This record gives sequence, C-alpha cells and structure tokens, in this order.
Amino acid sequence: MANLTKRDLVVRISNETGMVQQDVLNVIQRTLDHLTESLSNGQAVELRNFGVFEVKLRKARVGRNPNRPEHDVPIPPRAVVKFKAGKEMKTKVMKLSQTIASQAQPTSGSSPAA
Repeated sequence: MANLTKRDLVVRISNETGMVQQDVLNVIQRTLDHLTESLSNGQAVELRNFGVFEVKLRKARVGRNPNRPEHDVPIPPRAVVKFKAGKEMKTKVMKLSQTIASQAQPTSGSSPAA
C-alpha cells in the first residue's frame, strides 16, 4: 500500500473539481503553511471531523547510549506536535482494523482434515 502524497492530493482534487492543478497546489500549500504557522505560535489547530493538532512540551530527560551506558546524555526539553483523531476519522480507521482482523482469522473448513 503506497503513501498518499501532496501530489496525489493535487491530482485527485483537480480531477474531482475541474480546477487547474497549479491552483489546487497553491490552496493546499497555503493551507499547510497556515497550519504550520499556527502550530509554531503555540496554537492548537482543530479541524472538525478530522482531528486536532496541538503543541506539547516534552520535559528534559536523561538518555543513555546502550553501547556506553556509563555516559549520561542530557536531552533538553522540546516542543512536539501531537495529533488526536476526530470522531469521524476514528470510525473510518476502526473499520480497517476490523477488516484486517477478519482477514487474519482462518475461515472454517479451510484447514486440512486429519
């Protein structure tokens, strides 16, 4: 299964709407730029039925190199982006897990008789 790229989105939206691909790319890029700008200013970004992006601060901690455990490595605090999926996305993704689980279970009668 291949990843969905920005280019894939541009082509799909262009085909669905009849918009020129360059115009679609500009809209997508500006959207991403505004999301990034908001997050870099510490604002959460909420997209209804999709999810919420928010900035969390990781505390400083001590790391260790497994090859040289006697040397502690200080890891400074840093800001990271967290994503929490919205209700609609969770529901759709849950269907995927049910599909995977049903494919993993052997069907009755498919095992050889002893």
